[in-house]
Amino acid sequence: MTTAQTERAAAAGLDLSRRDLVVDGARVACVIVVVLAHLLLIGVGVDSSGAFAITKPLTEQPWFPAVSVVGQVMPLFFALGGFAASVGWTSLQRRGGTYSDFLRGRLLRLAPPAAVVFAFFTVAIGAARLLGAPSGLVDAVAAGVGTPLWFLAAFVLCQAAAPAMIALHRRMPLRTLSALAAAAVAVDAVRLATDIAAVGLLNSAFVWLFAQQLGFFYADGTLLRVGRRALVAYGVGALALLAAGVATKVYAPDMLQNQYPPLFALGLIGVAQLCVLGLAHPLLTAVMRTRVARGVTFAVGSRLMTIYLWHLPCIVAVIGCCLLVPGWTPAPGSAAWWGSRPLVLVAAAALLFALSLVVVRFERTPTAIPAGRRRPPAWRVLAAAALMYLAPFLVMVHGLDLVLAATALATYALAVVLLRPVRA
Repeated sequence: MTTAQTERAAAAGLDLSRRDLVVDGARVACVIVVVLAHLLLIGVGVDSSGAFAITKPLTEQPWFPAVSVVGQVMPLFFALGGFAASVGWTSLQRRGGTYSDFLRGRLLRLAPPAAVVFAFFTVAIGAARLLGAPSGLVDAVAAGVGTPLWFLAAFVLCQAAAPAMIALHRRMPLRTLSALAAAAVAVDAVRLATDIAAVGLLNSAFVWLFAQQLGFFYADGTLLRVGRRALVAYGVGALALLAAGVATKVYAPDMLQNQYPPLFALGLIGVAQLCVLGLAHPLLTAVMRTRVARGVTFAVGSRLMTIYLWHLPCIVAVIGCCLLVPGWTPAPGSAAWWGSRPLVLVAAAALLFALSLVVVRFERTPTAIPAGRRRPPAWRVLAAAALMYLAPFLVMVHGLDLVLAATALATYALAVVLLRPVRA
């Protein structure tokens, strides 16, 4: 990498000079897997009546449940986020920083780019309504492209809780992790016994906090100290419990179905994935020393949130263009459809890259306090966090629509204002 690239990476919060580059590479790999999964999950065609039909060809494959154990990478992504939060909070504490400083810095990485994407959704859905697009199609597309937005609520919650959870990890690591696991399992049990799906929303906290907590064991060196036999034992044990849960129908065989709201199956996947990462760490470290790996990590990692937030709109835009040209939309799930996916991927990636050149600057909002200004008071930071949590949580529960898109735009725009430095 050039000096200019390294400087831009640092400005984006991507430190490619630290010793353990495996974390950055693994986070990039997770987002790439998410993009590929969504590309293969969306099948748009025309049914016998001539109406548009939306299917999920990937989930219809008999081998998909087994592959979903590997493809469900969000637990690992949150564990890696826990690593980053622990390193960042520890460094900030050494410099005399406060909880408010930590949370503000984390939220500023998220609020501006999310506000822009919510502005796009508000305009796009509103325009589709005004132009008379079929309401059923608009609703289905809006709900589909809004699917990844649950991450915003989970991210805000985990970051807001991170310093307290790190403190608990330092005092009683295993007991804290066990308590989170027990809480998540208890929620699953109540949900299963009562058949009240809303109960499972509690695990939007417990499961993702558990996954984040796993990352603290990586940050403090435990993951790489316990030895290969222990990692194999923990990983196999987690997969055995997962298999037992699937066999008893506590968990769905398709791990994507265990995500909304999350079941503790995802926590078990997180344990297994982190153990695999620990086992593969020497190999991955060697890979990350190569120029190609570092280049890809910079290219994707320096715009990671932009890619996550915008990849589905770009995929849908490419599919929409294909629908306008006769013969460019093979029947979803057909051999021609599978064969066309690489071309759709290239087109969507090109569109996403072009778009990122414009919107990635929102991901790089400076957190420094300029001269003549001071930090916003803590209540403003906490209020911003609450606003940033509420809207995507409602999207996760109800699905994205025009009202929620406009509400999220308003709350995230207000959060950006609340996080700004104030006059000294």
